[in-house]
Amino acid sequence: MNTIMKNTQTIILFTLLIGLFSMPTLEAQYGNRYGNNGYGRRQSTLPQAQETPKKEDPLTAEELVDERMPSITESIGLNPFEEAVVRTTLINSVRKRMELRILNLDPPKMQEELQKIVANQNEELKSGLPEDKFVAFQELQENRFNTKKAKKKKKKKKKSKE
Repeated sequence: MNTIMKNTQTIILFTLLIGLFSMPTLEAQYGNRYGNNGYGRRQSTLPQAQETPKKEDPLTAEELVDERMPSITESIGLNPFEEAVVRTTLINSVRKRMELRILNLDPPKMQEELQKIVANQNEELKSGLPEDKFVAFQELQENRFNTKKAKKKKKKKKKSKE
């Protein structure tokens, strides 16, 4: 009986050892108990593409004007009332230009409409700003709101006066 007991113990020991050593192989083939449900790999063999960056929404008229207003105010020296006049006028004209782009008119018609918008903007600004600030705004607009060029011109003018 003693030999039967030893044979049974050795068979059980060998079975446990074989089971223990074959576990990694079985997990590699059929997945483990942590989510693969016994059906092997769940990942695609195809390389995954990089996530494309989301296109930023185009800025609204208010955002465009708000970006430029500090430099405009600083370079011309607007008081709060004049700043409000310039801001509302610019928002309206930028909004109208955006609407024109959406309409996609033919070039001559587009040019005509843009000239109307510019004329209307200049008229509103001329009525809301003092003459010297209106002229300064026109110069700034010709430089495409680049305040560095305007400052350089002012410095050159001051040097020539001396």
